[in-house]
Amino acid sequence: MTTKAFTLSGLALLVFTIIALHSCSTVKEYQKNKLNDAEMELGSRKTEKTELSFQSYREGASGANGGKTGGGCGCN
Repeated sequence: MTTKAFTLSGLALLVFTIIALHSCSTVKEYQKNKLNDAEMELGSRKTEKTELSFQSYREGASGANGGKTGGGCGCN
């Protein structure tokens, strides 16, 4: 009975390993253009963009909504 359990657990481990390794595949050059879309970026959420705009405006690093950048001293 123990050999049967080892055989079943070994078979389950083999199936899991095959499934896990099957998910690792290389991406061909002609497939990469679909992955480079702006929709695929994780950080392209509107709330993050708005938050970043407010933060840079408060720091004086740029004008509102990505306006002209400057040192924050009022210089042009």
